[in-house]
Amino acid sequence: MNPLKYLFLAAALLLMLPSQAQQVALIKLPDLQKRLNRKTDTTYVINFWATWCAPCIKELPYFEQINTTYAKQKVKVLLVSMDYASQLDKKVKPFVLKRGLKSEVVLLNETDPNTWMDKVDGKWSGALPFTLLINNSKQKRMAYEKEFTQPELTAALQKFLQ
Repeated sequence: MNPLKYLFLAAALLLMLPSQAQQVALIKLPDLQKRLNRKTDTTYVINFWATWCAPCIKELPYFEQINTTYAKQKVKVLLVSMDYASQLDKKVKPFVLKRGLKSEVVLLNETDPNTWMDKVDGKWSGALPFTLLINNSKQKRMAYEKEFTQPELTAALQKFLQ
């Protein structure tokens, strides 16, 4: 068999494999609010980040570790990209794929932070990274406008879960 036929055969086999790529949905504020207000006993760890934010990128592996460590518990990590919606295919999806992110990733498709930031958290100045820990059934909510280290994030979540 000539090398070109091997190449075509390999390409055809790859096309038949199911896609394992992480999906990144575009959502609007009402969709995010529904998630933030769910009346469940699950603790949500919601991190607002962007591909252009160096501290955000530095701490993303810590959220992935939380996602893995607490996978069998009622803890869910949601990574909310603050990149422009126009960057979804060019920047955000390739970034998520390259980093191998397993946590759920969404891109918040809102353009004017002044109209929606207070609805996420009244104390948020707009700085990134920003993290919320929420458990609505326990009526618990903590907000952090800072970059976490791995030990700090783990300690904050452990304290929250007590």
